[in-house]
Amino acid sequence: MGASMINLKYVVAALAASLALSGPLPAQDVAESEPSLLEQLRTADPVDAKRLDRQIRMEWSRSGSPTMDLLLKRGRDAMEAGNIDIAIGHLSALTDHAPDFAEGWHSRAQAFFRAEEYGLALHDLEQTLALNPEHFAAMYGLAVVFETLDKPQQAYALYQRILDIYPNHAEAREGLERLEIRVNGTEI
Repeated sequence: MGASMINLKYVVAALAASLALSGPLPAQDVAESEPSLLEQLRTADPVDAKRLDRQIRMEWSRSGSPTMDLLLKRGRDAMEAGNIDIAIGHLSALTDHAPDFAEGWHSRAQAFFRAEEYGLALHDLEQTLALNPEHFAAMYGLAVVFETLDKPQQAYALYQRILDIYPNHAEAREGLERLEIRVNGTEI
């Protein structure tokens, strides 16, 4: 009985170790492919760029924690249903519990923008970019906020930065063209 009990302990220990190793990855490990995807995005044709855009956004949406991912989903679902206050509540809980998760800040910024809380949206977009400087969706959101606040130079500069990362970003190109005369006095 003693030998089988020792073997059972080893089996249980091995099982516990394998379960621990197969658990969710930290957000940094999940996003290891992000630099490669962003590099591909810089040179992609329009069709591949859309696919890469989706992949990158999926990477950005993975926090590494099922609980935080659920808060993100609930916040986004509430926003989609038009329940902005509920969305802000879920996304605020997310940013409180996962302050290093850039997509939580970005999603809450979107909710604040829809609530016309532009200062709060601006803060959260800046926080997103502090955590993920190549977050082209946050740059786009920030550019839209700057346009809304009649700050065309700042919006124009952001549209240019987006196109450096994502040359096929149609909305950024349109924004650049829209602001060209106001900022530089000429058409593109």
